[in-house]
Amino acid sequence: MEDVASAEPLVLTDEAILERFHRTKNQPTGSQTLGFHIVSVCQADMTVEVEFDAKAELLLNPMKQIQGGYLCAMLDECMSVACMVASGMTCVAPTLEMKTSFFRPGTPGKLRGVGRVAKWGRQVAFTEGEIYGADGKLLAKATGTAIPTPFQNYKK
Repeated sequence: MEDVASAEPLVLTDEAILERFHRTKNQPTGSQTLGFHIVSVCQADMTVEVEFDAKAELLLNPMKQIQGGYLCAMLDECMSVACMVASGMTCVAPTLEMKTSFFRPGTPGKLRGVGRVAKWGRQVAFTEGEIYGADGKLLAKATGTAIPTPFQNYKK
C-alpha cells in the first residue's frame, strides 16, 4: 500500500485552477455579494484578473457611488485569491493589514480587478491590488500583508 504522506502533491495548471473556480458550488457569500467572477490566473506571475458586478441595490452610498468599504473588500478579494493561486491552491491567506488609496468614485456595473503577490516569503505574503471602472480608469489601489496558511489547518 502506498504511503499517502510521501505522495507527490498534485500540481495544478492555470487552466485547472481557473476551471476549479468556475465550477465551485461553495463560493463564499461575500464573493457572491460583490459579484466576483475570476477571469484569468497566472501562477508564474502570481497574478489574477477578476470581474465584479457592482450592483446598485447593494453597494452604493448616498451619492450613488460604490461605498469605499466595498471597494476595499474587492481589493482584498483580488489579493487573497492571488495568494491562493500563488500557493498552487494549497493555502488561504488571511489579511493581516491593508492600505487603500482611492483615486476616483466607482459606479455600478462591471469592474475589473487585478491582484498580485509582490513577494511570497516563508511566513508572510506581500500583496497588491487594483480596481478599474468600466471605462478602464483606476478607481482604487491597495497593498497588503497576508499570512499564508495551509487549507488543512482550517478543516474541522
